[in-house]
Amino acid sequence: MAPPMSASTFLAVLRAEGVTVAEVGDWRHHNRNHKGPWGPVHGVMIHHTVTLGDAHTVQVCRDGHGALPGPLCHGVITKDGTVHLVGHGRANHAGLGDDDVLRAVIAEKGLPPSNGADTDGDRHFYGFECENLGDGEDPWPEAQLEAVIRAAAAVCRRHGWSQRSVIGHLEWQPGKADPRGFGMAWLRERVGQRLTG
Repeated sequence: MAPPMSASTFLAVLRAEGVTVAEVGDWRHHNRNHKGPWGPVHGVMIHHTVTLGDAHTVQVCRDGHGALPGPLCHGVITKDGTVHLVGHGRANHAGLGDDDVLRAVIAEKGLPPSNGADTDGDRHFYGFECENLGDGEDPWPEAQLEAVIRAAAAVCRRHGWSQRSVIGHLEWQPGKADPRGFGMAWLRERVGQRLTG
């Protein structure tokens, strides 16, 4: 059981991991905490945005859209490798997912298939949205992938988690495809190398 990091600690651990960080507005107090608790936290969830353009992507992830108010994550990772902090606290990113997956993340074991949607993921995961169309063709620049690895490793390092605490949205909620364009097994391997190296 881990309480979420404070906003100041979150910022500090990202910078300590070598992440380029941009602070967006009053991100430290931008959240959905009135809809339910944030924490205990158990892992890091990676998404793609289905958007293009840094400014547009950051704005959508901060403010939300339609019936889904922002923030839609804690950090937006743009193509240039910058992590734009848009929220701290509960964010609309994970939605309902599989309790068996959450138990596997907590135990740091291999993930079962996600076949249920009965557990509040927004409460338990840090969320990073990554600028990408998610069509399998939009490229993932090396700077962006390195930022994803470093951001996930930073959170894991601070909480004493292994790479098994990093999951994709597609591993949490049935019917989700994100992130598309790289494999989560590959990403966890790279995060593990960074944590141990």
